[in-house]
Amino acid sequence: MKQKCVCVLLSAAMAMTMFAGCGNNKDQAAGETEAAAAEPFEATTVTVFAAKSLNTVMEELIAEYNKTQPNVSIVGSYDSSGTLMTQIEEGAACDVFFSAAQKQMDQLQDQDGLVIDGTRHNVVNNQVCVVTYKGRGTTVTGLSDIGNAKSIALADGSVPVGKYTRQAMVNAGMLDKVDDVSQITTTEIQNALGGVDINECVNVGAVTSAVAEGSNEVGTIYYSDTYGFEDRLEILEKVSYDLTGNVIYPVAQIVNNEADELEQSAAEDFINFLVSDDAKTIFQKYYFDTDVE
Repeated sequence: MKQKCVCVLLSAAMAMTMFAGCGNNKDQAAGETEAAAAEPFEATTVTVFAAKSLNTVMEELIAEYNKTQPNVSIVGSYDSSGTLMTQIEEGAACDVFFSAAQKQMDQLQDQDGLVIDGTRHNVVNNQVCVVTYKGRGTTVTGLSDIGNAKSIALADGSVPVGKYTRQAMVNAGMLDKVDDVSQITTTEIQNALGGVDINECVNVGAVTSAVAEGSNEVGTIYYSDTYGFEDRLEILEKVSYDLTGNVIYPVAQIVNNEADELEQSAAEDFINFLVSDDAKTIFQKYYFDTDVE
């Protein structure tokens, strides 16, 4: 009886050892997988075409990404999303497109077939603001009376912030309804606002500069564009999403026939970083809304 009990105890001990060994192997395998995932890429360059309104935040995002991927050089090209889209369509080498509107990404994906399947993500939301130079003494209070300004800085309709501004004006009854608000000309807006002087700008950065430097009394930019200009710009109104619709920024990997496998893998990895919690924290610092679907 005693001998039988000893055998049972030995068997139990051996079983526990085996289970413990299996657990250690699993933990070890998981650790090896994490280590492999965190391994830096070999030296490569990823070209990112990003909306002008992302210029400042991208500097910090790239610096943060390079803490874990120091060998990946992220080269950014910043302009209006419409201009960047056209450059991609014309064959410019681009690995990642980060647009300030869905329209340009939709065209590259649905009409041009230049977006790699499964890589598109909605990253942030933004908000159109009516701004003026601090201390300017404008009588304008927001979009509804923007025509009272002596001059307005306004992006053209091909620029997302210009499109969203036009959409807001249509929904507010300031402009007639049309099928495509981006086709509403600056002259049409000028006439609707009683002939006010309008400085048509090629991108949101140009609008921001025109108002921050005092060249124009008011302008419409994104909330994120006021970052770093808090001492010079006064927000007169954050235009409601009810008027503009959501200002979603999508990102996706672009077909680049010149890119080798390493470059393509690094591009995908950078996109994964842009939708990470670490990136969200940085976006929020620059006044972007990361609560998107």
